[in-house]
Amino acid sequence: MTTIPPRRAIDAARAFAMAAHGDQRYGSHPYVVHLEAVAAIAAPFGETAQVVAYLHDTVEDTAVSLDEVHAQFGELVAGCVALLTDVPGETRQIRKAMTYAKLAAVDGELELALVVKVADRLANVRACVADAHERLLRVYAGEHAAFKSAAYRSGLCDALWAELDTLLS
Repeated sequence: MTTIPPRRAIDAARAFAMAAHGDQRYGSHPYVVHLEAVAAIAAPFGETAQVVAYLHDTVEDTAVSLDEVHAQFGELVAGCVALLTDVPGETRQIRKAMTYAKLAAVDGELELALVVKVADRLANVRACVADAHERLLRVYAGEHAAFKSAAYRSGLCDALWAELDTLLS
């Protein structure tokens, strides 16, 4: 794989994700609204965090395979996307429990996936607050302790966690 310069990698990830998500919606908004929100929250953590932010839902919510992500964006990005992709399960509770188990075992450079996961959750919660989506906000609040137990690492992205904790308390 040819190394893509950082800004071009972000642009390539955005274009790739938008093509993959096509006409999908994020509530009443085009899906790009969610991807832009996650990427903006992840931006202080670097270019690779932004690339992963744009791609975080592609394998879970589109026909894109992990192999395609790997071929286009490399091993680290694909590894992060794999961690952020919910494990299939009959209910949200089952899917999230299995996904949180994956996140709990993460260490090393793949901890970048945890930053993006918190950015994703924070973007979702901010959207719930802005759109007065109380039911989904209650779901996130109910999952918060298990999510934080799996994904929190001291010093990794404490400001994101502080805002998330405040919004869900």
